[in-house]
Amino acid sequence: MVKIGNITLGDFPLLLAPMEDVSDPPFRAVCKENGADLMYTEFISSEGLIRDAAKSVQKLDIFEYERPIGIQIFGSDIEVMREAAEIATEAGPDLIDINYGCPVKAVACKGAGAALLQDVPKMVAMTKTIVESTHLPVTVKTRLGWDENTKYIREVAARLQDIGIQALSIHGRTRKQMYKGEADWTLIGEVANDPAIHIPIFGNGDIDSPEKAKMYRDRYGVQGMMIGRASIGYPWIFREIKHYLESGSKLEKPDIEERVRVCLRHFDESVKWKGDKLGIFEMRKHYANYFKGIPDFKPMRMRLVQADSRLEIQQILGEVLELYADVLI
Repeated sequence: MVKIGNITLGDFPLLLAPMEDVSDPPFRAVCKENGADLMYTEFISSEGLIRDAAKSVQKLDIFEYERPIGIQIFGSDIEVMREAAEIATEAGPDLIDINYGCPVKAVACKGAGAALLQDVPKMVAMTKTIVESTHLPVTVKTRLGWDENTKYIREVAARLQDIGIQALSIHGRTRKQMYKGEADWTLIGEVANDPAIHIPIFGNGDIDSPEKAKMYRDRYGVQGMMIGRASIGYPWIFREIKHYLESGSKLEKPDIEERVRVCLRHFDESVKWKGDKLGIFEMRKHYANYFKGIPDFKPMRMRLVQADSRLEIQQILGEVLELYADVLI
C-alpha cells in the first residue's frame, strides 16, 4: 500500500501531472471521475502568491471531491518559497509539492523549476525550509538532471529524502531535452529500487497506453506513475491503465456518446469556474483530443473553437453525437 504521510493511495497509484493551463479544477474533475488517485494544481508562482496576484491565487482553488490533492509551487528565492508554502498550506490541500522540473525558459532562466538541478545544495536548502514551514507532507517533482552530464537524480533523491520529503516524482528526461526524444526510465528504476530509498518513487514520461504502463511498472519497479500529456482530452487513460494492471484485459475505448458526455461535463465545469467568456476560450484546446481519431472531424472542430456561446457549443456537440453515432474510434 503506497502512502504519502497519512494519505493512503492504494497499491499502485496513478497521478495526474501538474500541467500549466491544463490541470485546472474543470480538467481535474473529469480525471478524478475516471480514476486519478492523486492530483495537483497547475504550478503556482511563489512570487505571485506573496504578491497576491489574482492568477496565482485563483490556482489555489481546490474542492472536496478532488481529494487527495496537492498544491504545487515554484520559485527561485528560498524565503519567498517559504512564504508561498505557508499561503498554500492555508488553502487546505493534502500536500505541498515543489516543482524542480519545469524546463520552459520563462521559469528555468529565472532560476526556478529545472534550474535548481544546477544547484543541488540550494535545492536541498529550499526544500528543507519548506518542509519545516508546513505541517503537510511535502513532495517533489523533478527531472533526471539539467543535461546529459548532470544526471544527479540518485543523489538528489537521497538528499531530499534525508531532509523530509515524503514522495518523489521523476520525469525521465533532462531539462535540455525538454519534451523531445524518448523518456529514459533507467535512472528512475535505479532510484525506485535503491534499498536506501524508502519514500514512494513515481515515474513520469511517455506513459500513453495500458500496455506501456504495465511494461514500465514491471521493468522499473516504481511505486506509481504520473501521467501528463496522454490525459489531455483523454481522461479515460487512468481507468484504462488501472483495469489493465488489475485484470490483464483492455477496456473498450469510449464511444462517441461517452466522449460527448465527458466533454460536456468538462465544458460545464470550465464555464462554472471561469465564467462564460474565459471558460469557453479555455476549452478550445481540448476539443481536438476529445474527438481524436474521428474521420473528417476538422470542420466540426473548427466550429467548436469558433463558437462563443454555451448554447452554440451544446448544439454543436449534439450534432457530433448524431453525425458520428455509428463511428468506431
